[in-house]
Amino acid sequence: MKPPAFEYVAAESEEQALELKDRYGDDARFLAGGQSLVPLLSMRLASPSTLVDINGLPDLDAVTVASDGVRVGALARHADVLAHVEARRVQPLLAMALAHVAHATIRNRGTTVGSIVHADAAAEMPMVLTLLGGSVEAASVRGTRTIPAPELFLGPLESSLAHDEVATTAFFPALAPGAGVAFDEIARRHGDYALCGVAALVDGDTVRAGFVSVSDVPTVVDLSGVADEDLGEAALAALDPAEDIHASAAYRSQLVRVLTTRVVRAARDHASDRASDRASDRARGTA
Repeated sequence: MKPPAFEYVAAESEEQALELKDRYGDDARFLAGGQSLVPLLSMRLASPSTLVDINGLPDLDAVTVASDGVRVGALARHADVLAHVEARRVQPLLAMALAHVAHATIRNRGTTVGSIVHADAAAEMPMVLTLLGGSVEAASVRGTRTIPAPELFLGPLESSLAHDEVATTAFFPALAPGAGVAFDEIARRHGDYALCGVAALVDGDTVRAGFVSVSDVPTVVDLSGVADEDLGEAALAALDPAEDIHASAAYRSQLVRVLTTRVVRAARDHASDRASDRASDRARGTA
């Protein structure tokens, strides 16, 4: 199918983009990477009157790394975040998850912030933001506000962004010195949407796991104090895997069991490896 007719505007400034969004509201959509929006247009699941292209706006493609975490601009492509050495060092889970996002062609064009605000629970980055306790900065003609991840995702493909807002950055907190992370997913083919994906964050006695393609919204389960042999069942008790054309509920439940145990153990190993590296650095006097 072809998309419905719309007016195309290439925004020359952030102020102009926000004014257009304020004027047209839900009848205007922003075009950044377009890897989610363009298919929706082609299938006529979205029919905005105006498409505002923000790709020419300066500074929105920045990936900024500081001691507290990683800030990703609205125009930063998946591939750029994945390849960012300092971002990988400060928050390794970003690269671990981004390596599973679609195919190289899509990662070269798709944006990390766009994937987050698309609010698809089958996508990796909304879950990563939720597990890490990150946030999104939103702007409008009324000003800016910070939306914590737990308040961002309202339902399937539904975010709490107001009709006149655009997400300008996403913030991923740094990994604590004693913590470890891991990620894994199962898909029919590499690059397909996951049948089930799991990320884990281990920090001392605290163990949390986030799930992809299991619930309607990105879901995180606290597994602190659960024995290794019970991790899968404990996670499953907090979830309700659904059946669809890709997998039965029973099969998806089994993936939750297996992947949760595997990924939490890998996160523990990652924490141990990081501790060993720090000890080696101190011994060499380079810490």
